[in-house]
Amino acid sequence: MQREITVRVDGIARRLTVDARTTLLDALRERLGITSPKKGCDHGQCGACTVLSGGRRVLGCLTLAVTQDGAEVITAEGLATGVAAADGQHAEGGLHPVQRAFIDCDALQCGYCTPGQVVSAVGALDEFAMGWPSAVTEGSGAPRLDRAEVAERMSGNLCRCAAYVNIVTAVLQAAGSSPAGRTAGPEVAG
Repeated sequence: MQREITVRVDGIARRLTVDARTTLLDALRERLGITSPKKGCDHGQCGACTVLSGGRRVLGCLTLAVTQDGAEVITAEGLATGVAAADGQHAEGGLHPVQRAFIDCDALQCGYCTPGQVVSAVGALDEFAMGWPSAVTEGSGAPRLDRAEVAERMSGNLCRCAAYVNIVTAVLQAAGSSPAGRTAGPEVAG
């Protein structure tokens, strides 16, 4: 069964007809030519296809495109162009603070997982800023963003090159330069 949907991707409204079984990942890559979300495992286990939908992290390989009708989807490309910068954190055409931190901290090797890692980090920092606890958050107060907290929040994204130490460092650096990190107050640990 074919359905016509409209999805705002990286700030641009895109209208397309998709089979009801088409994943968001396949619609982005094959129909719209947006290749930053990668098809890693196609089973929701690696995070290479992570995008933001309505500001929340979703796995493109497990999300049906038809469920995104009317949604705002941001990919790593959208972060890079400043589309997602409603917070004014980077100039149009500039890098998002998380992207800059990944470069500064050498948090990538082959780069295949990097777009999903970056998008996931943006989502994770937003969740942290909203005070959402993770599995390692201690107590009932606001979470403290330290290495263990970042590692837990990023645990759905795999890196075959094992750049994890630098990824965690990059997320912590970005937390210090983003509104998400600043609104969390003194609980961001280095």
